[in-house]
Amino acid sequence: MPWNNQHGRGREAGGLQQEADVEELLKAKKRKLKPMMPGGPGIPGTVPIIAAIILAATVAVFSFTFRVNPDELGVVTRFGKVTRQEPAGLHFRLPYPIDQVHLPKVTRQNIVEIGVTTRGLAGGASSVREEGLMLTGDENIVDVTLVVLWRIEDALKYLFNIRNPDTTVQEVAESAMREVVGRSDLQPILTVARLRTEQAVQKLMQDVLDRYGAGIRVDRVQLLKSDPPTQVIDAFRDVQAAATDRETLQNQAFAYAGRIVPEGRGEAEAILQRAKGYRQQTVAEATGQAARFVKILDEYTKAPDVTRKRLYLETMERVFGSADKIIIDSNGVVPFLSLGPRQKR
Repeated sequence: MPWNNQHGRGREAGGLQQEADVEELLKAKKRKLKPMMPGGPGIPGTVPIIAAIILAATVAVFSFTFRVNPDELGVVTRFGKVTRQEPAGLHFRLPYPIDQVHLPKVTRQNIVEIGVTTRGLAGGASSVREEGLMLTGDENIVDVTLVVLWRIEDALKYLFNIRNPDTTVQEVAESAMREVVGRSDLQPILTVARLRTEQAVQKLMQDVLDRYGAGIRVDRVQLLKSDPPTQVIDAFRDVQAAATDRETLQNQAFAYAGRIVPEGRGEAEAILQRAKGYRQQTVAEATGQAARFVKILDEYTKAPDVTRKRLYLETMERVFGSADKIIIDSNGVVPFLSLGPRQKR
């Protein structure tokens, strides 16, 4: 492993940063000791020696120690080879360029944004169209805003297996999102398939980063926005409204059919039952009349004259039972005097 680490963080943490700190310390000490130098006003000759000893001790402390913050992991390389990993605290090291110290922040959660960038002091966000515009599987364009939360899982792989980890994660996230969107239709991405899309992008990102040996774990992928492009969003909303109206009308038609069809079936069943009842009644009446006729025929066969006279009388009784009666004989019209009970007026 060369001394100049490919990420640039090793030299900053273990070399240049330490040298800059020592140089600033020397300048400060020099300014303080300048009045005490020979030729200064009333300074004993032993003071410069003491000051030099203190300065040498201070330089030695800064050269042979390094500090690891609580959110960091100290990775020490000697001539480019990893020798040890140190937790948070103050630790010993050989001076640069023998030892270099890398301090990756292993507990910090990093954020990568796709389709959005933060600009200006106020932190305002503006859309990055090159990243956010993607082509779906049904050949539509969707404007996507994606946020990826990730952290360092393996510090050694993170430091020495990939170059520019932040850029790598961003490019992998964009590539994974484009692949997932390219396999999906527009409508599910905008509505019901957002969670499924996030899970698919996270899984694909993790698989790619594991193949790279990046030492990175993707904690979460959040789809902040998935809309049609701004130029056609009004037309798309009109289409969505029309589709909603269509579904509403279909649901109303299904509800009406669900109400009318059972009612029609009930009425049909009622008519059928009435028809069956009428049939049974008619058959029963016809059967009774036929039986009555058979009995009358039997009686007629036994006494034809009596039977004929009886039938005549019964017939006349039915005919004149509800009418005013007039009797006509050979002498002319004879008024009929009703001797029944008198009706009250």
